Amino acid sequence: MRNEANAPFSIARKTLMDFSKLNGLIPAVVQDHTSGEVLMVGFMNEEAWDVTRRTGFVTFYSRTRNTLWTKGETSGNRLAVRELLVDCDDDTVLVRAERQGDGNVCHTGERTCFFRKVEP
Repeated sequence: MRNEANAPFSIARKTLMDFSKLNGLIPAVVQDHTSGEVLMVGFMNEEAWDVTRRTGFVTFYSRTRNTLWTKGETSGNRLAVRELLVDCDDDTVLVRAERQGDGNVCHTGERTCFFRKVEP
């Protein structure tokens, strides 16, 4: 598979995700493919999973709007998939992605959604 940047990402086999938990959703952890920094966490339903794999751009299911949304579709800060890693239970995906646009992933304008520290 290739995305618009014409960069391949690896999918070893046709993976059947387990959408039977969490009301048909799976957590999708997005990580910068170069630095390893965790960028955000979203949810995918089966359609978002298929769109992500088909287009090569991270697509989520919005639980509040009940619709699909491709990260960066309005801001231009898209996430190009470089690798998909599935956990041992087939119910969570780690998306290693390349930041596009200005590189800011969070809707607040931060580079990552995980920028606030809490004391343990």
